[in-house]
Amino acid sequence: MSSILLQDYSVQLNKHYRLSCINWQLAAGQHWVILGGNGSGKSALAAVLCGVGEPLSGSMQGLPSKTALVSFEEQAKLIEQERKKDDADILDVIPEGTPVKELLTLADTDPQRLIELIDLFKFQPLLDRGFRKLSTGETRKLMLIRALACCPELLVLDEPFEGLDADSTQLLADLLTVVAEKTRIVMVLNRVSEIPSLITHMAYMEQGQLLHQVAVDDPVASADLQQLLHLKTTDLNIPQAPREHLPPKLDPGQPLVRLRKARIAYDEKLVFSDLDWTVQAGEHWQITGPNGSGKTCLLNLITGDHPQSYTNDIFVFGMQRGTGESIWQIKQYIGYVSSSLQWEYRVSINVRNVIISGFYDSIGLYQKYTERERALADEWLNLLGLSKRASEQFSQLSYGDQRLVLIARAMVKHPTLLILDEPCLGLDDLNRQLVLALIEKICVGTETTVLYVNHRAQDNIAGIHHHLALGR
Repeated sequence: MSSILLQDYSVQLNKHYRLSCINWQLAAGQHWVILGGNGSGKSALAAVLCGVGEPLSGSMQGLPSKTALVSFEEQAKLIEQERKKDDADILDVIPEGTPVKELLTLADTDPQRLIELIDLFKFQPLLDRGFRKLSTGETRKLMLIRALACCPELLVLDEPFEGLDADSTQLLADLLTVVAEKTRIVMVLNRVSEIPSLITHMAYMEQGQLLHQVAVDDPVASADLQQLLHLKTTDLNIPQAPREHLPPKLDPGQPLVRLRKARIAYDEKLVFSDLDWTVQAGEHWQITGPNGSGKTCLLNLITGDHPQSYTNDIFVFGMQRGTGESIWQIKQYIGYVSSSLQWEYRVSINVRNVIISGFYDSIGLYQKYTERERALADEWLNLLGLSKRASEQFSQLSYGDQRLVLIARAMVKHPTLLILDEPCLGLDDLNRQLVLALIEKICVGTETTVLYVNHRAQDNIAGIHHHLALGR
């Protein structure tokens, strides 16, 4: 059994949809599951392995001669064929469709294998029944039986457990474990919990791109991918903030931040000048620029942590900077996350308490928290997919998970303004996707305004529609 290799492979699936530049190797002995949200392209990628679509560029090599595809699309084709037969019937009767026994037999069906599968799925009583009389689950079993009876070298199953009852689901899972000894299997699933033990590798699709390929026996990468799916594909709500931690309300007619002719310079080095910038409530901003362009300086002007804050014309949260306001009056409206904060957070503390510490703006937790605060922290951990790690030491988390927890810490009070200074810095691509997914949920699911600072203008996040580019 040779490898299947897709190199820069682009294929047109229909008039409106294509996959582009797919690079993927399915080595001998590997069984894959393709994961991703609705519309991500996972079903399209699976179908391509069975010859579906018009190749545009690149190459696909090593496909076996005998492949079989079970999918809702193939099921729909069969239903449509049966309807066309019904339309051709001139008799004024309700048609029952083609008998099941005729639909089960294809040109390359192994007769003995077919008998075994009919017996296994208890399909004998249905053989003389018309196709139109089958239930949804029975139709699914019919598709599975006739695909397996052809003894394919490559078996592609798109959501094979959908429509099956619990006993049938277990029956199919056990059967596939046996089939996998001789047949390469590629499976499409929406739920990680359904991944059978035979799977060796996971692929992740998003917006028609194959973004991640992970071996199941790589515990760190596998856990990160499952966590990304949790954030991306599960209908999760952002936890609410307790009333006692909400800051005083602001005048909705005033901007959150307004800078006029802002200037930062060190001796003869000019960082930026003549910067006019206004941030209204609900306007999420992405701030980009090369090293030294002043991204962090700009943020520090807002927070009051830059020594030139009081030499600039800055209006924040209803207060003109330099009119007697305290730094804490400003910071009660701000949640802040940066790499430097992560390095500073070296106290001995468990993961849950790191999030709770956000209620008190402290590094560490030095006072008794309420049951409500604990419950909200646990809701955030559930959102992050980290519920089972609540009592672990923060220092034991991966670098990426630490970053997620610190974002949750900044968000527990639902700050008016969430400032994320290079939140993806130092993260690998998978953990970067995790952080971006969390920011996306915050942007679309809360009233917090987000300032997202990064180097990569192409890291677009749903909900962020404003862009400030700083240059030298």
